Amino acid sequence: MPASGQLRCQRTKANRLLKDVEEAFEWPKDRRKQSYAALRAVLHPLRDRLPVETAVQFGAQLPTIVRGVYYDGWKPAETPVKMSNEEFFARVRSEFPYAVEGGSERLVRTVLKSLERHVSAGEWQHLRSRVPNSFAALLP
Repeated sequence: MPASGQLRCQRTKANRLLKDVEEAFEWPKDRRKQSYAALRAVLHPLRDRLPVETAVQFGAQLPTIVRGVYYDGWKPAETPVKMSNEEFFARVRSEFPYAVEGGSERLVRTVLKSLERHVSAGEWQHLRSRVPNSFAALLP
């Protein structure tokens, strides 16, 4: 596939992921900036919570455009960061500047459910196996 076709395909995958989040919250498409912010607010603490190898394997499954958001600002030498679920939710709240019905827990669960649909089942199972049980309980 020519490079322009690959880019278009990756953009389509990213748009589907963002659309999943928008539909779950009934946000109109003109709130795409908010969808990106939701994705970023969940991806960063998730990435930081994972062992480096798992974070890289998971990142490889993401559409290229989303992968850029995922890796932005990452410091692999400082991961994994141990955090309770409440600390995870607090970090999401601090990174997501919008109010959302159901709070940060609903936001986290919604974004994770959307992500699950866009990575392989095997990778999702690997992700679940690499986090503590209390955190794995958040994963769909």
